[in-house]
Amino acid sequence: MFGIGELTILLLVIVAVLAVKRLPDLVRSAGKAARILKSEKRALKDKGKSEGEGGGPFPSAPRVIRGETTERDTTP
Repeated sequence: MFGIGELTILLLVIVAVLAVKRLPDLVRSAGKAARILKSEKRALKDKGKSEGEGGGPFPSAPRVIRGETTERDTTP
């Protein structure tokens, strides 16, 4: 019978073989996500500079989001 080490190696090989097909798509998606995050960061930084907030990505005053409050029913 196989031991834990052999089963682990076998599982890793199977995962690697099955992941080869999806790896290019995964890398492409990660690259797109990184570009989107970078452009959003740049947009926030530019917005902060244009509004005179010192150039930081976050406003100096806390932001309040208004909404409705609801009561939670705690009876089981």
